[in-house]
Amino acid sequence: MAHWLMLALAIVFEVAGTTSMKLSAGFTRLLPSVAIFVCYGLAFYFLTLALRRIDLGVAYAIWAGLGTVLVAVVGWGLFGERMGALKLASLGLIVIGVVGLHLADGARPT
Repeated sequence: MAHWLMLALAIVFEVAGTTSMKLSAGFTRLLPSVAIFVCYGLAFYFLTLALRRIDLGVAYAIWAGLGTVLVAVVGWGLFGERMGALKLASLGLIVIGVVGLHLADGARPT
């Protein structure tokens, strides 16, 4: 079960790194600029640990898919980006795909 925690941490740090990109204002603000590299370094570190027990395709799809959904939510909540019906439906499809991948992998012990 620790491998799923590692994947969750990888997702959290990936979202923090992407959010830091926006906050860095094109590398003109020091702390968010440094945070980009620290957060992405940690994201890849934890993703690498998760890959010890989770198949590459499943882990990467979950990492990228949930990261995309969470970044869209952060954009909406923190930066006031628009969240229309089509965007919500599209994000829902990403979540459905991630759940489907996880369920398809559920027959194998991890």
